[in-house]
Amino acid sequence: MDSVSRLLRMARLDAGLDKRCLLGAGTRMDVPAYDELEAPFHVLLDGTCRMEVGAVSLDLRPGDVVVIPSGTPHRVVTDGDAAVTGTTETAGDVFVTTRSEHGDGPVIDLFCGHFTFDAGAGSLLFASMPDPVQVSFGQSAESDDVLRMLSALMRGEAQREGEGTAVILSALCTVLLAMVLRTSRGDTTRTALWTAAADGRIASAVEGMLNNPGADWTIERLSRLTAMSRATFLRRFTRDTGTTVGAFLTRARLMAAAELLTTTDATVATVAGQVGYSSESAFSRTFRAHLGTTPARFRRGATRAPRETKTG
Repeated sequence: MDSVSRLLRMARLDAGLDKRCLLGAGTRMDVPAYDELEAPFHVLLDGTCRMEVGAVSLDLRPGDVVVIPSGTPHRVVTDGDAAVTGTTETAGDVFVTTRSEHGDGPVIDLFCGHFTFDAGAGSLLFASMPDPVQVSFGQSAESDDVLRMLSALMRGEAQREGEGTAVILSALCTVLLAMVLRTSRGDTTRTALWTAAADGRIASAVEGMLNNPGADWTIERLSRLTAMSRATFLRRFTRDTGTTVGAFLTRARLMAAAELLTTTDATVATVAGQVGYSSESAFSRTFRAHLGTTPARFRRGATRAPRETKTG
């Protein structure tokens, strides 16, 4: 199993389309904060617009995808000379259709949804991502073709909105996240995505630690694996992943531990040993520092956040 597929499985990911936004010129759409363990996303199929996420302003073009891991409130603005107008919404069986209040024809076609993930591996995955993430799939012919195919399927299901539409759209949205996670940093991705290390040798180190987090991963061992000197490996690892080797290894071990705690009956001590900790106390301290609870309490209280439809 490749690393992205493994991450999505560990995160216990669910996805859903909240609304399709067909907005006219001079429109502002405010999107409220999402719940804990939810991360909104947007995919722009046609037109151009601006997205404001806190102090960050993003210019979106066709083929751009934005994921906001923190779920923070944000705003979508379309260009236009007229006075800024708001939006109106029409509820459907599966999602909401949002249009401009002034009723003018749309200048953008924007799909908005959210990912739901678990409090363990999923929380660690999304917390490790840049916030926000912007990826442009129009930068290469291969990714553009894939997105065009996904867009056609999403549009078709959105227009049909019949039996099975919710399931199909959820699957398509999950594919979209997989594409984001495996896309290397480009002009619109300002911070490294560790899931998409550009250097194949660094990617092999990432995959090795994800697939076998309990191994004795010393810097020397990883340097040999990547056929680099120690200094070169450390420099390139940070450049390609945006984090240090130690921080990444801790994340990989805790993600694996969270999965074991929720899918097996292994004792906390056994789980600690399986993910590379020599003592249960050291494991518990690290687990609590990153996830805010002890391994035992996490196991007892692990639940999935309910999925809700969001409206702006």
